[in-house]
Amino acid sequence: MIAHSQLSNKDKWGKYGGSSPLITVFKHFHPLNKEIDGFINQYTFPITFKKNKFIVSPVDHNRHIFLILKGVVRGFVKEGKNEVTTWMSQEGQVVGTIRNLWVDKESEEYLQALEDVELIAIPHSLTDHLYENFPEANLVGRKMTELYYRSAEERAYLCRVSSAEKRYIRFLKFYPNLINRVSLKYVASFLGMRLETLSRVRSKLVEV
Repeated sequence: MIAHSQLSNKDKWGKYGGSSPLITVFKHFHPLNKEIDGFINQYTFPITFKKNKFIVSPVDHNRHIFLILKGVVRGFVKEGKNEVTTWMSQEGQVVGTIRNLWVDKESEEYLQALEDVELIAIPHSLTDHLYENFPEANLVGRKMTELYYRSAEERAYLCRVSSAEKRYIRFLKFYPNLINRVSLKYVASFLGMRLETLSRVRSKLVEV
């Protein structure tokens, strides 16, 4: 059973031209029929979070993934008193708690807004329904999963680059728009280095 949003489509999507922005994202990968459009409009909904607020924390069940319309979101886990940033995403990307993606269980992951964010919440139950009933939804899902897999592979490789300087240079190459939007402490955590190390690397590169 798909969880129903209580807002009417007019109330939800008026500022977005009358339909869920997720439809536009999906159609970038494959044409959709009007029945799929209707389900997406009915069961997705916009939601906002202020900077530094948690979108998901371990006390929450994992019932949604989110399309980022505006802002930057990071995922992290806690290791004792330390926070380990595992990924950072910005506009146009779909995010969720990765370790139990599409599973309605608690997760040890946190999703945090690093700026004021505007999101489209996508219920897992909707995703399951579309996959089960519409072949084109599976094509969209496969193509989006390919993009996510490539991104995950890049993050895995980045963590294994031995030189802190090379890690930071690669970060600038693959995440050029984030360096001026994200606190350096989160960048350092994402790159697996101390903030002091990142500061030295940045200073060295400026001097070159």
